[in-house]
Amino acid sequence: MALSFKFDTEPINQVLFRGNSSVKLVILNRPHKLNVLNFEMVSQILKNLRMYEDDSSVKLVILKGNGKGFCAGGDVVSIISTSLIGHWTYPVKFYGKTLILDHLAATYKKPLVSVINGVVMGGGAGLSMNTTFRIVTEKAVFAMPEAHIGYFPDVGASYFLSRLPGYFGEYLGLTGTRLDGIEMAACGLATHFVHSTKLNALENALQAITSSNVSTVSALIETFTEKPTVKKDSPFKRLEIINKCFSKGTVEDIIQSLKNELENRAEEKWITNTLSSMRFSSPMSLKIFLKSIRKGRIENIEECLYRDYNIACHLNRRTVSNDFYEGSRAKLFDKDNKPKWEPSKLELVSEEMVDQHFTNITDDTWEPLQLPLRSHSPIITACRL
Repeated sequence: MALSFKFDTEPINQVLFRGNSSVKLVILNRPHKLNVLNFEMVSQILKNLRMYEDDSSVKLVILKGNGKGFCAGGDVVSIISTSLIGHWTYPVKFYGKTLILDHLAATYKKPLVSVINGVVMGGGAGLSMNTTFRIVTEKAVFAMPEAHIGYFPDVGASYFLSRLPGYFGEYLGLTGTRLDGIEMAACGLATHFVHSTKLNALENALQAITSSNVSTVSALIETFTEKPTVKKDSPFKRLEIINKCFSKGTVEDIIQSLKNELENRAEEKWITNTLSSMRFSSPMSLKIFLKSIRKGRIENIEECLYRDYNIACHLNRRTVSNDFYEGSRAKLFDKDNKPKWEPSKLELVSEEMVDQHFTNITDDTWEPLQLPLRSHSPIITACRL
């Protein structure tokens, strides 16, 4: 892969830390990049969240992003570039720290409020989807489209997606479908829907909080909350068909079930779009994610993050396939949108190939992920419109 490097002017402070003695704001400040996370940002957020957790005067922490995005994910371009000009373990160190941050957010001892007023994808979802409160607006856009670049929905997605109604999580991860803020609240990805015009007033009210009581914070947010109607053409309105198709045991069976539904429901354009999206994705990635989310249904957040780390290491190392690099080339570097997946078809991806991604790496340079012991369990709260 031939790379050309373009150096953008970055804000002096890529993360802003604001607030008062009792309420802290963590503001992602890389708006021209939709606040994609790099190593320095993750390190700063991790350091400050730990400090706030240990400070008895801090009662609440708010996470938000400047610009049009909360966070569009991890900086994949830098990850791939670093790996290609150095060693495959270089980006893995950054990824490990990202998972430690996600784990901290999921097990935080004080209320964490994510305010999502724009794009939230990949690493941004990993940071926000397990926080105590996830507030979204009409401008929010959620997606986990990693399979389109030969990767897989990670950063704990097998945990938080598997806890959505029915098999909606499988649908989102296998298709990369985008949801708006109303749909996020309806399916449980978000806890509250607040119109963007009320965000300033809500944030001012939150900054006056003097208690870490979850019920107190929830009651305050509820005073700003709306319950809009999910649009008629939303995939969440097709949950019955999604459950029927995406509950199947293999990706091949899911696709065949969708084809069967299409024959009986010719008007269902969304099924055609679903099949098209899955055909565009890496066959290896689809099978890896399906296996991962099925495991995640009965596992805790730690087990899901450990597995994500192992899979990511294998994809970066190219143990079985070059799809992550090839997909990134086609989507992010050359931008020809014509990835050449290997294997190229689902039937060529064996169970042994998939299973290998779930094992430890046999390389002297590799270190397993070490998550700190945490006594606090994730608080999974949900809003159903």
